[in-house]
Amino acid sequence: MPSFDIVSKVDGQTLDNAINNAKKEIINRYDFHDSKTEIDLDKKTNTIKILTENDMRMKAIQDVIIGRMVKQHLDSSCLDFGDDHYASGNMLRKDIKVKEGIDKELAKKIIKSIKDSGLKVQASIMDEQVRVQGKKIDDLQAVISLVRGANFDQPLQYINMRA
Repeated sequence: MPSFDIVSKVDGQTLDNAINNAKKEIINRYDFHDSKTEIDLDKKTNTIKILTENDMRMKAIQDVIIGRMVKQHLDSSCLDFGDDHYASGNMLRKDIKVKEGIDKELAKKIIKSIKDSGLKVQASIMDEQVRVQGKKIDDLQAVISLVRGANFDQPLQYINMRA
C-alpha cells in the first residue's frame, strides 16, 4: 500500500552555517562596535542563545538570524522566539528554540484536516511524524498539496514516498 511520512526537521549543519554567518555579520556591523553581544547555538538542545545590551540590538540580531536562515533556504517559522530575560546588569538574554518534530497537538490538527478533506487515505501518528497511507498515489499527492496549502506554523517535509 503506498504511503509517505510528514515530518518537521531542520538540517543541523545548515542551521549552524546560518548562525555562524549571522555572528560574522554582527561582528562587522558598525552599530555593534564595542558591544558585548554573544550568539551561540546549542546543538544538543537545539537552542540559539543570545546575550546583548538592549532591545534595539536584540531585534537587529533576530532580523540578521532570520535573514541568514532565508539565504540558507531554511524556513524561519521553525524558530520559537521566547521572552527576553534580564541577565546580570543591563544585559538582555533570549533563548530561541528550534522546533523539530511534530508534537501531538499539531499531528492531531494535520490528521483532522486530512480526514475532513474526504480523501480515501488513512493517517496515523508515529512518534514525531504522521504516516499517510492510501491505495492510490494520486490521493497521496492530493494530501501533500492539501497540507502544503494549510498553514500549520511549522515547516513540514514529505519523505519516504513508497509506491
